[in-house]
Amino acid sequence: MNSVRDRNESAWLLPAGPGINHRLRADMRHFDDEEEVDVVIVGCGAGGSTMAQRLARAGWSVVAMDAGPFWDPETDWVSDEAGSHHLYWTEPRVIGGADPVPLGSNNSGRGVGGSMVHYAGYAPRFHPSDFRIHSADGVGTDWPIEYTDLKPYYTEIEEELPVSGQDWPWGDPHSYSYSPNPVSGNGDMFLRGALACGITAKVGPVAIANGRFGNRPHCIYRGFCLQGCKVNAKASPLITHIPDALAHGAEVRADSMVTRIEVDERTGKATGVHYNRRGSQRFQRARMVVVAGYSIETPRLLLNSASARFPDGLCNDFDLVGRYLMVQGAPQTAGRFDAEVRMYKAPPPEVSTEEFYETDPTKPYKRGFSIQTVSPLPITWAEHVAAQGHWGAGLRQYMSDYVHWSCLGALCEFLPLPENRVILSSEKDRHGLPVAQFNYSQCDNDKALMRAAQSVMEDILHGAGADEVITIDRYAHLVGGARMGADEHSGVVDGDCRSFAVPNLYITDGSVLPTEGSANPALTIMAVAARAADRLTAGGSGSPADRIPVPVRRGATG
Repeated sequence: MNSVRDRNESAWLLPAGPGINHRLRADMRHFDDEEEVDVVIVGCGAGGSTMAQRLARAGWSVVAMDAGPFWDPETDWVSDEAGSHHLYWTEPRVIGGADPVPLGSNNSGRGVGGSMVHYAGYAPRFHPSDFRIHSADGVGTDWPIEYTDLKPYYTEIEEELPVSGQDWPWGDPHSYSYSPNPVSGNGDMFLRGALACGITAKVGPVAIANGRFGNRPHCIYRGFCLQGCKVNAKASPLITHIPDALAHGAEVRADSMVTRIEVDERTGKATGVHYNRRGSQRFQRARMVVVAGYSIETPRLLLNSASARFPDGLCNDFDLVGRYLMVQGAPQTAGRFDAEVRMYKAPPPEVSTEEFYETDPTKPYKRGFSIQTVSPLPITWAEHVAAQGHWGAGLRQYMSDYVHWSCLGALCEFLPLPENRVILSSEKDRHGLPVAQFNYSQCDNDKALMRAAQSVMEDILHGAGADEVITIDRYAHLVGGARMGADEHSGVVDGDCRSFAVPNLYITDGSVLPTEGSANPALTIMAVAARAADRLTAGGSGSPADRIPVPVRRGATG
């Protein structure tokens, strides 16, 4: 599709205001299970929603399923940390490895819109170097596509959300159509400290328009981006791409947990998905299946879809499903100032720097990190303080001092390792399915990046005048687990997100990313999905089934 052309249509992305989603849902088309739709999409997050919107606009019959509810921000979300955990995927999971990654918080989402309903709103691009880190730095792997393949889609999605920010000097330098948002106390401290240290920092890029956008109101600086934007100022698929998909005839089937992908043993093609909806076991027929369940649930679904043809899991002939799953190291360093900062009085994303993003040959590690403002609310702040060993009177003192603290967070590019993977546990969930077990261990390069990022954040805060700093080590952003590769020996899908194993099965979520960079992944996931949709629908007339590409010759036998 051509987004610039289509932007002139009155239905373009229908920026959500009060009642818009409700009215569209009331008029939403409904397909029968027995009706063979052109495509069924599993998951309505960044990748699934973008695919649903693009394919619906191309005239395809689309059913997009999500295991969680269809959120109504006005009634379902609250300005309360403790009252927002229902936005997260909190189903049972098992974690292991030398450095286990805590799950069940805001690193994965539940419900239509996925984790983007509670992401911070940062929307930076990956750098051109991210696509060739093995060729350039001898670590990780190269993507089967280049930055230039995604560049036009980055531009499209930045306009569609939209993204606001200053001119961006890093990676592929570019500008934004929407001016940066005002900076509050936390952002001001970052800018002041960066200037003192000789570090370039910029405001943005965030998926929050500076002012009203269509039917969406302006940001009111309530600071609850990570708990769901109740006022609809922050862009997420729930209020951008999902409404437009509905307006073009797609069905969004919420509260539908997909349990298995059905593949015809004779033809080798996917025929639909089995799912549980409100206690009823059902099967939706489809000419094509798109999986967009993200980096834990996508590998889990593929592994749970084992069959006689795929005894080790769907698309897993070469033992790649679930492997190379990555997180970013995300230490957060806070500094105390005599003046009040009140870091909560703004969206957490305000100011960032990517000055340390690329490999520095003078350093003992490869690749790098970015630094951004983060603004933990009181409960999360208490976790930071408790992690330092402060309890009782000490904890109370730190909490009473909350308004005097500024907090920065880093995103460190951890490397893809085959042993960091999802497998199936012996534990079962409430649907009777084996739950995911995620094993994770850091390598020496990962640990060196964490130390370097902490040191820079401490320098910035001290440069701004902080008299005390504390750091908590944490993780952010799951990607990988069904990565794209040049062939079936190096990836689960090709550069167009098409499975090597099943010709009409696509994966369009963060699990396909071969590397993770030091950037928040949401924009890249949407750009990858938009490109996949374009490649899939290219070919003009004819039914979608006629345009399914012929798969690459498979090297394994049953």
